[in-house]
Amino acid sequence: MRYDSIREAIFIERPNRFIAHVLLDGAPVVCHVKNTGRCRELLVPEARVVLSYSTNPLRKTAYDLVSVYKGERLINMDSQAPNAIAAEYLPRLFPDLTELRREVSWGDSRFDFYGVKGDRPFYLEVKGVTLERDGRVLFPDAPTERGAKHLRELKKLRQAGTDAYVLFVIQMQGVLSLEANRETDPPFADALLAARAAGVGVYAVDCLVTPDSVTAQSTVPVLFL
Repeated sequence: MRYDSIREAIFIERPNRFIAHVLLDGAPVVCHVKNTGRCRELLVPEARVVLSYSTNPLRKTAYDLVSVYKGERLINMDSQAPNAIAAEYLPRLFPDLTELRREVSWGDSRFDFYGVKGDRPFYLEVKGVTLERDGRVLFPDAPTERGAKHLRELKKLRQAGTDAYVLFVIQMQGVLSLEANRETDPPFADALLAARAAGVGVYAVDCLVTPDSVTAQSTVPVLFL
């Protein structure tokens, strides 16, 4: 996926989940943050950030904050990006894919994708990952009951005989492994283990991130701890 009209700025502060104050060409600007997660390890004072300009005249803010540099590593933190990246990547992951639809309900959940590969239907949930520590990436960066619920529903699907998958889209490149962040969210970690034990397929892919694009690259090992 690609972004238009990219600008680099310096992060100042984030007064709430939805906006950030940055310096753009030395002038203070308020921009929209395209991620309501904490991202505390990323949005630190004086971090270099990447903004995407919007031409929508009805918007309150002209820019979206979409990526941030952590040292020399550029990390995309747009929470809408993983589904778009997954849509591009899934035909590579499943070469026999014959159908793919977004936002399809089953039971009490709405999954990101419904598809058919060969003659077998499946449901798939996508999780974007931005938390990195010493080359390891962890999900989630904050407790997510919704995420655990999706895993429980995927487990039910698999137990009912339907293929089910979760795809972690790692919004950076050059990482060693992915694992559930048990310290932050034990129920999610337990739900991931239970889903895998029931036969839910668990995949992770890293991404080449440039200021104006994000592209799925290589599979990353998933550690179950």
